[in-house]
Amino acid sequence: MNPRPVRIGNCSGFYGDRIDAAREMLDGGPIDVLTGDYLAELTMLILWKAKQKDPRGGYAKTFLSQMEQVFTDCVNRGVKVVSNAGGLNPAGLADQLGKLAGELGLQARIAYVYGDDLVGRMDQLIAEGHSLANMDTGQPLGEAGVRPVSANAYLGAWGIVEALRAGADVVVCPRVTDASLVVGPAAWWHGWKRTDYDALAGAVAAGHVIECGPQATGGNYSWLHEIVDLRSPGFPIAEVAEDGSTVITKHHGTGGLVSPGTVTAQLLYEIAEPQYFNPDVVTHFDTLQLEQQATDRVLITGTRGTPPPDQLKVAVNYLGGYRNTMTLVITGLDIEEKAARAERQLFEILGGKDSFAETDVQLIRFDHPNAESNVEATAHLRITVKDPDARKVGRRFSNATMELALGGYAGFHTTTPPSGESAYGIYWPTLVPTGVVEHRVVLPDGTERVVEHSPPAETTELMGTGGPVPAAPVFGESVRAPLGRLCAARSGDKGGNANVGVWTRKASAYAWLREYLTVDRMRALLPEAADLEIRRFELPNLHGVNFVIIGLLGAGVASATRPDPQAKGLGEYLRSRYVDIPVELLTE
Repeated sequence: MNPRPVRIGNCSGFYGDRIDAAREMLDGGPIDVLTGDYLAELTMLILWKAKQKDPRGGYAKTFLSQMEQVFTDCVNRGVKVVSNAGGLNPAGLADQLGKLAGELGLQARIAYVYGDDLVGRMDQLIAEGHSLANMDTGQPLGEAGVRPVSANAYLGAWGIVEALRAGADVVVCPRVTDASLVVGPAAWWHGWKRTDYDALAGAVAAGHVIECGPQATGGNYSWLHEIVDLRSPGFPIAEVAEDGSTVITKHHGTGGLVSPGTVTAQLLYEIAEPQYFNPDVVTHFDTLQLEQQATDRVLITGTRGTPPPDQLKVAVNYLGGYRNTMTLVITGLDIEEKAARAERQLFEILGGKDSFAETDVQLIRFDHPNAESNVEATAHLRITVKDPDARKVGRRFSNATMELALGGYAGFHTTTPPSGESAYGIYWPTLVPTGVVEHRVVLPDGTERVVEHSPPAETTELMGTGGPVPAAPVFGESVRAPLGRLCAARSGDKGGNANVGVWTRKASAYAWLREYLTVDRMRALLPEAADLEIRRFELPNLHGVNFVIIGLLGAGVASATRPDPQAKGLGEYLRSRYVDIPVELLTE
């Protein structure tokens, strides 16, 4: 047990993030642990495709590039490295790290976790009576008639703890939860027990804040005017104390900002209800408190935790078929008539829409009357086709669009030349009992251990302690203004669903927001969601309301056809919508 806080710095928020972030984290100041998050639902499909080309692959290769830059410093300074870059092949990545250590002349102790990969057991699990039902639709996997190409359970943190207790310098993980990369090192450092639920919950909150890198330090932040240093934001650091309270910060001299606003933005990112389920603890986000401790230092306290559920989430991907998209540019007058003619002509050439498994046609309007420039007079007709037969949606489709070049609407041109088809995947979130997953860790000496799952809760306890919410005061005159003049937002994807977190700076504004931004009003402000299920959750301590829009992204980012398939801009669109805001709130 170590009495001081453990300093955990993140150097990656996704597969493809800044390569030099690891070097920046080592050079910027002292840290005890270097983490990197490389996995998302889509990433698992990308790694599966990579493994089809090379069975020795299936891990995040950029992690090796980063380690080549910092491996020597990490070993010499005693900085532990914990990453989920192992993806679908943690053993393969551990082997490559061993070879890299040899080339660098290092005596590095490397461990890896595995046991998350269930793809070879899908038929067995169904035969044993596990429905593997889709968490959003309820459809059992066995009724879908599909063959998964990846299926990975989200493991917890205790395999990481075992590896660090055994002296590992590097712990390579597969599909553990993102927060586990922080929970594991913190539990090891402080000697926590599995029943230290409040401390574990605090570490989950810290892990959720830093998992996406600079999104916690001013990246993707609504209130841009608050950020004085507009250089690329520094990557975040979590200083996790023995009781689970945490200071979120960054290295001195790096860009961006750490404030209650930037931390709130990340806390609300890609969550649903305030009860945030992890394999080791349920973290109650409606219990935590934020405080600006000093410049670029935000303290998170009061986080409560309860025992974990008796099930693990599983991310399943399967191939949905093939797709292709062509975008036709329409200029000037009669936009809708030109679009209708182009759509009719194209599908006459192709044998009708019914000849494809799925079609999606969107007229995206950028045009303005009497535009000051040519580009401001244009709209895009975005046509996507999908089918199990690659030949239907390949060059046969894209070449057909070019047949309109001389016989179609006036001013016809496309944004790209004709293209070939690409395979797309479909994401299927499901649950399995924890008992069917064997969490294992291979220690630096080559020995292997089974990691026991944490005992689950008998019931799910609701414990929001946000305190009384002030009643919405009676305001005077209102004015039509963008919602974003009062509120910030952060949005993202969770499979086929989108989440939008909206919050304010002050309790008075939150009291108004809480009363004003109902599910019905969200439907009116987001026409795309008019016919979809919307779930609404309140987080008074953060002055925020979180919405989950079920099915907005179809079957997930890999198959989505909307221009923003991960809903990254949805929150900013919401902020741009005009609403009736009390004048006194705008002038506070």
